[in-house]
Amino acid sequence: MEPLDRVWAAAAAGPRAALERDLPPADLRTLLLGVFRARAGTVTPARVVEQWRTDRYVRPSTADPRALAAVEARLWSLLPASFEGLALSPVAPLGTCSAVGPVDQNRVVSTARGTEVVSDCTNVLAVEAAVRRRAGSPRVDLATCHRVLRAQPFEGPDVFQHFTLFALVSSARDAGSGRTEAALLTDHLRYWVAALADLGVSVRVGVTGYGAPLVVERYRDTVVPALAPLPPGVTLAEDPDREHARGYYAGGAVSITAGEVNLGDGGFTTWTAQLMNDAKERCLVSCVAVERLARLVT
Repeated sequence: MEPLDRVWAAAAAGPRAALERDLPPADLRTLLLGVFRARAGTVTPARVVEQWRTDRYVRPSTADPRALAAVEARLWSLLPASFEGLALSPVAPLGTCSAVGPVDQNRVVSTARGTEVVSDCTNVLAVEAAVRRRAGSPRVDLATCHRVLRAQPFEGPDVFQHFTLFALVSSARDAGSGRTEAALLTDHLRYWVAALADLGVSVRVGVTGYGAPLVVERYRDTVVPALAPLPPGVTLAEDPDREHARGYYAGGAVSITAGEVNLGDGGFTTWTAQLMNDAKERCLVSCVAVERLARLVT
């Protein structure tokens, strides 16, 4: 019996259980690849053109790639040497987002090969940080600039399913008294404040503690003094009433805005703690949307 026939026979006995649970990953891939190969064999050139015209997942962005490249190059040039840059794969292990956070897998584009298209590069960097931390690195600081694809519908002009994020992820073990959180937050904010000021963008950086008094204390007595004096055009403020992303971030969040434009977001997560099965692990993620930033750069 051919491998695909054998898999079909196993799936026929209990199709839903086979697809969702019982088939080994290799057999499931064989099944799905066979299905998509057969369906691709029926596609005509006219259908390709029609999908190109109507499918929001495949339409190209209207952003000027030269403007994006210029902003990306400047962000890389300003990144401290302590952050290692990574060029990520377009895909990540299936469940990279939903396994560690409150993310519905329907918001992620899953593939027939047991992977998913990267929808949030901070999750992927957290996986790599956990691997490096488990290998003995005392602290890991990673950065990437990556085009992500998300499945939830977005509304509005010039809004696309795919966009570029410049992201930072840092992970280290808790040193007690909020010292680790303060160190990670200081390094991330110092970079964003300096980089955005260098690009000539006036921004407000908001920090919220989500009811974590220790993070707020360290922000006030350690982070704020470490960032002084702030460059012209940069405002640092507390956002005690923020509710957005509560439950996604744990113990504190960051927002970066330029007027009414939401440029970036971030916060402390439990991702590396979950990936390493170590509750003492601390992880901070932050990112900016490069398309939005490029529109503001003169």
